[in-house]
Amino acid sequence: MAPSDTPADLSATAARHLWGHFSRHGAGITPPIITRGEGVHIFDDRGRRYLDGLSGLFVVQVGHGRAELAEAAAKQAETLPFFPLWSYATPPAIELAERLAGYAPGDLNRVFFTTGGGEAVESAWKLAKQFFKLTGKPGKHKVISRAVAYHGTPQGALAITGLPAFKAPFEPLTPGGFRVPNTNIYRAPAPYDTDPKAWGEYCADRIAEAIEFEGPDTVAAVFLEPVQNAGGCFPPPPGYFQRVREICDSYDVLLVSDEVICAFGRVGPMFACDAFDYVPDIITCAKGMSSGYSPIGAMIASDRLFEPFNDGSTVFAHGYTFGGHPVSAAVGLANLDIFEREGLNDRVRELGPAFRATLEQLYDIPIVGDVRGEGYFYGIELVKDKTTKETFSAEESERLLRGYLTPALWDAGLYCRADDRGDPVVQLAPPLTCGQAEFDEIYAILREVLTEASRRL
Repeated sequence: MAPSDTPADLSATAARHLWGHFSRHGAGITPPIITRGEGVHIFDDRGRRYLDGLSGLFVVQVGHGRAELAEAAAKQAETLPFFPLWSYATPPAIELAERLAGYAPGDLNRVFFTTGGGEAVESAWKLAKQFFKLTGKPGKHKVISRAVAYHGTPQGALAITGLPAFKAPFEPLTPGGFRVPNTNIYRAPAPYDTDPKAWGEYCADRIAEAIEFEGPDTVAAVFLEPVQNAGGCFPPPPGYFQRVREICDSYDVLLVSDEVICAFGRVGPMFACDAFDYVPDIITCAKGMSSGYSPIGAMIASDRLFEPFNDGSTVFAHGYTFGGHPVSAAVGLANLDIFEREGLNDRVRELGPAFRATLEQLYDIPIVGDVRGEGYFYGIELVKDKTTKETFSAEESERLLRGYLTPALWDAGLYCRADDRGDPVVQLAPPLTCGQAEFDEIYAILREVLTEASRRL
């Protein structure tokens, strides 16, 4: 902030010129202005400190203010500030591709860089279409994803997204996206609500059913998050991904693990598919790759998918000017160095159960219906009636989430997300450097605010 820029000046300028993402404008609305980050905390333009309970946006895995990441960016910019990967390569992109392939399971050895997660999802769908055209199955172009799932904002990724309200303003979308049930066992009908394994089989079998209904010769890929974000952190039931893998193999359909949120330690391993013991054909990732210090994403594909392009003439005619940007790649490498040096993946595996146990102490609050998630990635579903699991009406959810919870949590010093892309939830994804002290702080704030919300309702 320049010396002449008072908080009031910044707010006025933001109101006049800044078009926020997924944001409401007008009617006197002004966004909080964040000026600094340090460790697990962020600071606003008035100097007030908040615990970053969402890692920015599931991004800042190693915490804020890591000088070595800024230094890596500066050093690379001095050497080579930019060059595209269009028929050329740069040392940071080469090295980062090798590192990512080393973490990835199976034969996922081919790394196609993007600048973000939506682009990675878009790239995966385009690759699936072209791969099948090149291998004699040109009709395979459709994709299957889950209800309430979010996969990005580009037209292709939006068609894969399972949130009708997010898609309606931009229709008609890219054709070919179809939906199956998600794995939210809290909302599963009897008898599945008490049998996680049977629920997983049921949900997976709906994928086979959808492939059969659409025609196996028309379906190219299934896009699934290891832990579904939208709707509030739906972990996979036991055996779910193993059954999905069987289904995809039997119909020659690609399994895409959309790990834009879940990769890079969010649920423990570097790639979340390892947490649930399955090997996809493609991984899409972004966010935590650089901990947000510079934009970068990637589609990581198997050797099998690359093979038709490895003939000296066939081109995947797709790319991004800033995909694999040398500065971003250098920051990504330094970020992975921190992961390895500080053992952050093991830290999440070790402390994740303590985070869960801390949040589960909120169950005695009348509106807390479900606490679910994995690692450092949790959702708390809010209900009107615990016994019946009755949810809130749209008007009640608006009052609860935006009218009270969002400002109250912020005023209490916690940045997180109160979300109703599905049933109302509070989402938490703190930096991977957090420990029990931060879990306790999150818990204390949530207890105070959610208890007051229950009283008001």
